[in-house]
Amino acid sequence: MEHHPRPHGGRGRTIGLWLGAAFFVLLMLFPIEPANPPASRLAAIALLMATWWVTDAIPLFATALLPLFLYPLFGILDGGTTAPIYFNSTIVLFVGGFMLALTMEKWDLHRRIALNIIHAVGGGPARIVLGFMLAAGFLSMWISNTATAVMMVPIGLAIVLKIEDAFGAERSHAFTVSLMLGIAYGCSVGGLTTLVGTPPNLSFVRIFQILFPEAPPIAFGQWLVMAFPIGTIMLGTAWLMLTKVFYRTPDDVAVEHDVVARERDELGPISFEERTVLAVFVTTALLWVFRVDLNVGLFVIPGWSNLLPSAGMIDDGTVAIAMASLLFFIPARDRSSGATRVMGPDVIPRLPWDIVLLFGGGFALAAGFQRTGLAQLIGDQFELLGSLPPLAMIVLVCLAITFLTELTSNLATTEMILPILAAVAVATETHPLILMIPATLSASCAFMMPVATPPNAIVFGSERLAVSEMARVGIVLNLIGAVVIATLVFLVGTVVFDIDPGAVPAWARSIAEGVEG
Repeated sequence: MEHHPRPHGGRGRTIGLWLGAAFFVLLMLFPIEPANPPASRLAAIALLMATWWVTDAIPLFATALLPLFLYPLFGILDGGTTAPIYFNSTIVLFVGGFMLALTMEKWDLHRRIALNIIHAVGGGPARIVLGFMLAAGFLSMWISNTATAVMMVPIGLAIVLKIEDAFGAERSHAFTVSLMLGIAYGCSVGGLTTLVGTPPNLSFVRIFQILFPEAPPIAFGQWLVMAFPIGTIMLGTAWLMLTKVFYRTPDDVAVEHDVVARERDELGPISFEERTVLAVFVTTALLWVFRVDLNVGLFVIPGWSNLLPSAGMIDDGTVAIAMASLLFFIPARDRSSGATRVMGPDVIPRLPWDIVLLFGGGFALAAGFQRTGLAQLIGDQFELLGSLPPLAMIVLVCLAITFLTELTSNLATTEMILPILAAVAVATETHPLILMIPATLSASCAFMMPVATPPNAIVFGSERLAVSEMARVGIVLNLIGAVVIATLVFLVGTVVFDIDPGAVPAWARSIAEGVEG
């Protein structure tokens, strides 16, 4: 889960504001498809939103609110249809997952998990970096990437300061850079492995559902089976690149392990509240993973929801809210913070409502694309791509998204691109998921620039590394990431999601119906 602040300057924002407005007026005056006025007007709104999202002309969530009044005003969808698009089962999953994550942070459980992982891996400089990356990766699967980075950087800096005292800033610089970048990359890679790990993943699930209502929904366990190997390979690759290729720590620089041990001791014995949150959290994860039948290639694990009479009515959001709500009933034993229950009313104001609205804007765009036939119009322009082999198309998509998200919000990027890719897939006689899944994963793989992701920005804020040091290793990881994602989606994703890359399934024809449908 992740929030994406954009540090653009004021001048860029002003230019973006006027540029978006100019595009809007231009497309209104000269429609792209005079025979289909709703699609032409939607194209104007979509280009306005895309420009404002990319340039951060106004806050991202404010741009996301535009369809609520522009759709009814320009005859795309009525107000009663547009409003409910902003709150749905995907948002329920996001809110439930975030409530669990905030409660974990409230009782400091995330810190205990992180320190235990780092302590267990232990050892020399390279292993310390690995410990931090594993801890950051694991936590980012479940809680906000930003919160993980904010917590991990001070622990990392405590170790860095000790080494700088012993060996000097210059001799220990390679270790410092690899540790700081390791934290940032661990956060990003961990997030892509679960549906709740980062907003683009959830956005994809819902946009896919809006564009293809007849398609089988994407389940938590399916995503994990496909994305976990990608995350594992990327984490291992990033670790090797940082500690063995780009920033090798000199052999005589030894790392004291006592900082981590001391921080662990300061936490004291595990509290009743931490145990409770851990039990609920582990149960939730297991219920998510094993809810539906899991095809792991050699065999299929049957899902627990099949045992219920209303199996089809339960989704991952149902599980998230049911489990999070449990914590409102369990009394807290530690009353020092004023809390009477393990989860209290303080959790609701802390939920990232701006991200919820940003989700809604993307969902509204997808619905507009589908209803007006604009998706089909755009898809037809890309029919030439159909002559490329599917794997080449996937790699191209991965590279384009990876480098685009270096400069724009990863959530806004996926929300702009996914409806277009879905239409391109149908127009080129390709399975929609074979383009949409790699694009979604690539949105989390921006390793080059401090502004690309919040973890990158946070470690850069430690003032221990230069932009060039991040960019050098980042560009290599961006390229490796595109190849890893493309290959594994092609090999593993096709089995898990039952994809035939060269065929458009019957349920995908709905995007082509557009206006008629």
